[in-house]
Amino acid sequence: MKPMRVTYYVKKWSRQEWNKGNRYTVLLVIVPILLSCVVLSLLKSPGWAYREYFTPEQRTQLEKIQTVLVDVLTLTEKGTTNSTSLADSVVQRLADVGYSTVRDSGQAHDVVVRVKCEQRKTWEGTAVTGGDADLPDAPSRLWKGPACQLTYLLGGLKIKWQKEVRTEFEDAVAAAQTAQAPDAGRYAMAKLQEALEKYEFPLLLAAEWGHADRLMKLLDSPDTSQARKIKIMSLLGEMQADEAMPKLKEALKDRNLAKQALAAIGNLGRDGIPLLVEMMNTSPQPEVQAAAAKALGQLGGLHGDASVVLPLLAKLQDPKTEWSVLTEVAWALGKIPDKRSIQPLYDLDKKLQAIRDPDNIPLKKLKEAVFWAIKQCDTWDQFS
Repeated sequence: MKPMRVTYYVKKWSRQEWNKGNRYTVLLVIVPILLSCVVLSLLKSPGWAYREYFTPEQRTQLEKIQTVLVDVLTLTEKGTTNSTSLADSVVQRLADVGYSTVRDSGQAHDVVVRVKCEQRKTWEGTAVTGGDADLPDAPSRLWKGPACQLTYLLGGLKIKWQKEVRTEFEDAVAAAQTAQAPDAGRYAMAKLQEALEKYEFPLLLAAEWGHADRLMKLLDSPDTSQARKIKIMSLLGEMQADEAMPKLKEALKDRNLAKQALAAIGNLGRDGIPLLVEMMNTSPQPEVQAAAAKALGQLGGLHGDASVVLPLLAKLQDPKTEWSVLTEVAWALGKIPDKRSIQPLYDLDKKLQAIRDPDNIPLKKLKEAVFWAIKQCDTWDQFS
């Protein structure tokens, strides 16, 4: 597990100010800020948080997962229905990622994946908020229509991992009537099966279990679609899978994958800094330069590494740099507060404020990024 590192820059208070009785004000201001930053840093990487949640014994179990027991339950307003077709889809999707599957609980298995599909979702009480609970595929307490909830059990224990897929319609009866389908329950289950066949839950499970090797194998496959490769690279970055660096470097050769590969590299180790600097400075594509700058800010903030500041400042002061790239450079500098950034940011801000063009969206975005970066780097007036 790779530790999260966050660097904070807090102005020093003079002995005279401290003795004036400001010590309590300082504590009241700075301590909450530091605590909130720590909490935010812990929520930054989902993959890191998941691995920290498990005990050493559970992590060992996760690493060895090969055989999955698939348990599918389908419920309509008429009661339980045949779930064979839905189970077949789940089994096939898991097999595509390389997992063996069984359907009989009496057979040997390493983990249980449960899929509960309902014509009308059962209300389960108020859901938690924040982190993964706010993602589009997280269980929604507001949704009352057809839904499939996916969970898994490890060693008989239900793990705090839960995803949900839903149909485009909330009223299955009305939707079935519109489609001239005779049975609303069967119609809802058929649409949920279609949703499950598109939803990348096998990739999410592989990432959750730390199986970067399976994801990288799919990344190499010529049969893997571009959209799926982008999702895989995103997950490898969230997992902080340093072993994926060679694959991500290879992906940089594909213009359609380069941006996502750079984003993933921005979540890995410091070894990626020279590559990101090179891509920012030499790529002929502004969107790739911008993605590399963004990744440098992510990587520098993640490891508290200020070595990325000078390359970013050089790009900031290069008159040939396009506004879209400058915007990401400014955001990146704000993530690594450094006094060397203050004057160059003020200089750029002065030039930008002289440009009056309220309808220029790229200019507006750049001004916003520079303003935010200045507030992050020049913190003296915030504590005085």
